[in-house]
Amino acid sequence: MEEFSRHEGYSLGLVTKSDLIVRDLDLLRVISAKNRLSIHMTITTTDTDLARILEPRAPRPDLRFSAVKKLAAAGISTSVNCAPILPGITDSPKALENVVRAAAAAGARSVAAIPLFLKPCSAKIFMPFLQEHFPHLVPLYEARYADRAFLPVDYRRRISALVNKLCRLHGIGVRDHESGGASISKDLSRQLNLFTPWFGPLLPNRARLRRSQEFSTGGFSTNLK
Repeated sequence: MEEFSRHEGYSLGLVTKSDLIVRDLDLLRVISAKNRLSIHMTITTTDTDLARILEPRAPRPDLRFSAVKKLAAAGISTSVNCAPILPGITDSPKALENVVRAAAAAGARSVAAIPLFLKPCSAKIFMPFLQEHFPHLVPLYEARYADRAFLPVDYRRRISALVNKLCRLHGIGVRDHESGGASISKDLSRQLNLFTPWFGPLLPNRARLRRSQEFSTGGFSTNLK
């Protein structure tokens, strides 16, 4: 972040679950003044007890919303990622409206709603977790994810329509999560060169970057076009 504060003209997106982001508020102001900066705070529920089960190592939801409020008050473009949305756990209209309402009250610019997708490597961890904490939902998840990583299109459309409706109701924007929160319009090499001294040996070649469409290091992520 200190390195980015020395440059200008970039489009940057920071995704976090931590309210500690506000420790660097002064630095974020400097970056924002010379670049297109957006902060995306992941908050999946307003229920503290449920959040402790789902994200035992993350700050409480109220602390994260407080951070959103401080960032927005500082003039930093800030949004809320409601991700992942968990069928039968966090996807009820009431639960989603609570998140949207709290995001709007905190001054967030938009909300992105992203349903859970389960690749095989993730399912090996998630399904035992589900069996331990929500055993009654195991048959539902096994059926829905039996032969796919993503939920059916009709479910995703229903959630999208609901969140759009809730955002209109509470006067907050809806962010298309496919954009990833940061689009690069400048020369790709300028942005990657900032990391070369530290991450050069770890970076894939440019062809692989173009194929993968996404590069991320240490909590910084950006979609590459």
